[in-house]
Amino acid sequence: MKITQKQYSEMVKKASPNTKYYKTLPLAFIAGGSICALGQGITKIFEYYGFTKLQSSAWTTVSLIILSALLTGLGVYQRIAKHAGAGTLVPITGFANAVVSPAIESKTEGFVLGVGAKIFTIAGPVILYGVAASVLYGLIYYFISR
Repeated sequence: MKITQKQYSEMVKKASPNTKYYKTLPLAFIAGGSICALGQGITKIFEYYGFTKLQSSAWTTVSLIILSALLTGLGVYQRIAKHAGAGTLVPITGFANAVVSPAIESKTEGFVLGVGAKIFTIAGPVILYGVAASVLYGLIYYFISR
């Protein structure tokens, strides 16, 4: 039996649940905004204790990564993401979650072949293409600015 593109599209449309945009968009906005507000609050705490703006920003990044990895390990981050959707994909916390999740799922295979091999399953391409793009942009900038 051969299915046409149109028939396949209709089958997908019937099988896919309708998204409740009126509910998911505000929740994503609130979750993402809350994560950003938390980051800003952490930055202000570091600045209050005498860190420079640059140092505070660096320590805030580290703090958000550790907090996200910890919440992922405890299974809390997934429960938040279930309700908040794309709001939890704020770059730092979403990236930390993307690195930790495959590692946790593959820990039964051992530390070398499980965790070590699978930790960058999702995040690896992001790192690879991010570094490659930055090198390319750097070279372009270097030759243009000469």
